[in-house]
Amino acid sequence: MSAMTGQQYIERIDALKTYISIDGEVVTGKVSDHPAFKGVMQSQAKLYDLQHGNELKDVMQYLSPISGEQVGMSFLQPITKEDLVKRRHAAREWALSHQGFMGRSPDYMNTTLMALASAADFLKEKSNCFPEHLLHFYEYAREHDLTMTHTFIEPQVNRQKFYFEDEEITIAAKIVDKTSQGLIIKGARLLATQGGITDELLVISTNGYDEEKSFCFSIPSNTAGLKFLCRQSFVGGASTFDHPLSARFEEMDAIVVFDNVVVPWNRVFYYENIAVATQFMNVSGFQAFTLHQVLSRQIAKTEFVLGVVQSIVDTIHIGDYQHVQQKVVEVIVALETMKAFQLKSEEEAKRDGFGYLRPDHPTLQVAIQVFPKVYPTFTEIIQLLGASGLMSIPTEKAFHADTGDLEQYLQSALDGGEERVKKFRLAWDLTMSSFGTRQTLYERFFFGDPVRLSSILYHSYDREHLVKRIEDFLRKS
Repeated sequence: MSAMTGQQYIERIDALKTYISIDGEVVTGKVSDHPAFKGVMQSQAKLYDLQHGNELKDVMQYLSPISGEQVGMSFLQPITKEDLVKRRHAAREWALSHQGFMGRSPDYMNTTLMALASAADFLKEKSNCFPEHLLHFYEYAREHDLTMTHTFIEPQVNRQKFYFEDEEITIAAKIVDKTSQGLIIKGARLLATQGGITDELLVISTNGYDEEKSFCFSIPSNTAGLKFLCRQSFVGGASTFDHPLSARFEEMDAIVVFDNVVVPWNRVFYYENIAVATQFMNVSGFQAFTLHQVLSRQIAKTEFVLGVVQSIVDTIHIGDYQHVQQKVVEVIVALETMKAFQLKSEEEAKRDGFGYLRPDHPTLQVAIQVFPKVYPTFTEIIQLLGASGLMSIPTEKAFHADTGDLEQYLQSALDGGEERVKKFRLAWDLTMSSFGTRQTLYERFFFGDPVRLSSILYHSYDREHLVKRIEDFLRKS
């Protein structure tokens, strides 16, 4: 099988009949018809269709090394700098399609799996580790263009630095038994974005304290006993006039419940090995590879934000004010900074111990420090520039019934009433709706707690040669 089409994606997910609960009701029938999932699944289908367009086919696909079929570029294991550039170009095309709003577009998870598989040798000859299972699943996912979500996080029961769960009460997912069929998993994990609308759930535990919580595996989303319990949908409605972003790109987040789920042995990559669970994500280059993809999304999103900001400026003719110019420039600076980070990460890429070329990790660590700080500023800038215009936004239905008042009194220096409201509804959905505020929170914590990420960068960034430089300078003086 080669790279998937959009229709194949929708049909495949509908056929799974995964257990999905939203607002206390289990989804029945086709999930692609459900109001909470219809828009984002259609947007995701368009991503898959891009793989087959004549103009982008060579950008979005490459020849599988084992089947000779065309497969998705996001599965490519980079050997050369040209491979990194190919991966960037493909990620950008998908990011432009969803304007950077789909944090779990398929290329993110494909990249995650590729990164893990590229370091499978690390698992060799270690207890309870199965590198051959990981490699086989990577190849299977690549050849069948599987969609995936994942879950990294345990439920927030107690956020103390050291917290050990009561053995009598199972909350965080853990191994409760091992049988000839596989591991038995019981408990819950957070936070599966796109949970329920992917082929697979990849579960990666980095727990450094409990063997029964140290594991890595992937299972089909419709596995018996697996449940996706969704939050409230942030789709404001089906109208793309009223809800231009949420109607298209609202990715659901779900709690994942394992009710004595059997994970077949051939889908277990490692288990009950604390050292491996603690080290593997870092050894694998997960951060370097995924952040390279993430930057493509963040750049596309920042470009979109800049377009919205400038549209507001032009529509109500406020570009002559210096404080407005300063706000626009803040977005421009962020955009060019993120673009520079991505190019620098490729220019300074290094070959890892497994033979693959990784984007420069320190550069990408700095990038993930920057974007969570600037994105909330984007929200503030749009709110400050839009002001009361972000509340004077009648609906599509109101304009259909309008006898001329809305068109007359909501016009701007550049647009008629309906066109002005369209732009301001977009700005509202980006910054003030449930969808928009979720986007801000999502970007704040996209790659984890910013303070923890700062600590990791503090301890990993090489500064010894700079201290020596200071010492040498002082000795010479």
